[in-house]
Amino acid sequence: MPMMSIAEALRLAIREEMERDPRVFCIGEDIGVTGGFGGAFTVTLGLSEQFGHERVLDTPISEIGLAGAAVGAAMAGMRPIADVQYGDFLFCMMDQLANQAAKMTYMSGGTVSVPMVMRAPVGSTRRGSQHAQSLEAFMCHVPGLKVVAPATAYDAKGLLKAAVRDDNPVIVFEHKLLYGSKGARSEKGALSPVGEVPSEDYIVPIGKGIVRREGSDVTIVGKLLTMYQALAAAETLAQEGISAEVIDPRTLVPLDKELILASVRKTGRLVVAEEDNRTCGWAAEIAAMVAEEAFYYLDAPIARVSSIDTPPPFAPVMEAFYLPSADKIVDAVHKLMGKN
Repeated sequence: MPMMSIAEALRLAIREEMERDPRVFCIGEDIGVTGGFGGAFTVTLGLSEQFGHERVLDTPISEIGLAGAAVGAAMAGMRPIADVQYGDFLFCMMDQLANQAAKMTYMSGGTVSVPMVMRAPVGSTRRGSQHAQSLEAFMCHVPGLKVVAPATAYDAKGLLKAAVRDDNPVIVFEHKLLYGSKGARSEKGALSPVGEVPSEDYIVPIGKGIVRREGSDVTIVGKLLTMYQALAAAETLAQEGISAEVIDPRTLVPLDKELILASVRKTGRLVVAEEDNRTCGWAAEIAAMVAEEAFYYLDAPIARVSSIDTPPPFAPVMEAFYLPSADKIVDAVHKLMGKN
């Protein structure tokens, strides 16, 4: 199987879906500019040359207009893949996403569907407070939206294809440091999670998580970049004789609750790592779910490793203080194990 970065896997998924279904098209800012980058992070590079600008549509710098066009096209029977340059700009689209896309099926008694995909890069990359936020918790709070978060190239292709074929609006969150560490738009400090991606058609079912590492002493749940931090922490803990199980939910809505609960029932301890603000965050929801449904299996309090409740800082030293890390996850596990 070919080896690909996440950006390459996303591009392949889009290409295959556009070839498969003429209703699928891309819409976004700077995604089809001749000689351009292929969007902010190269995902749509070359697609306009193959499919033409009627199916790879560049919009003005107007996220409100972009989202409205995507919602309207989906309601009319098309299957748009919309591209917002930075996840922070989803705030500009909240009326279209939260009041239109998410609610139209309910308000129409099921007679109208909105089969659209909104791709959104998230994560702190030394770009300051308006280009570094993680908005997963905001979107998980909106009934009617599905939310996925692929952390590997295999999942990026499979989840995006599943999202395109879904009859509901799906938000696909992609971490900016996981697209790949090479290329014209690579980010400083980026990882390069290159992985095998089958050439044949496949999907990763929306709503199914995966155990990335088996363990018996503590469960660590991480998504996107924090999944890799959790794996690094698990490796450090293994050298100390602590066996950590790492779970990647892959889909945030609907959440594979049983996968997480089964792991906690086995290990008796839970750490949730996320790159969002701590208060009312996604980690808080996971903690509440486990406390409600597996409380008597817990041998220690649930721990959260999150960003602090401030806007993302620009200065590198402050960003390192602000963000979760493998070391902070290790410290959290030590506390649960009574080691400090």
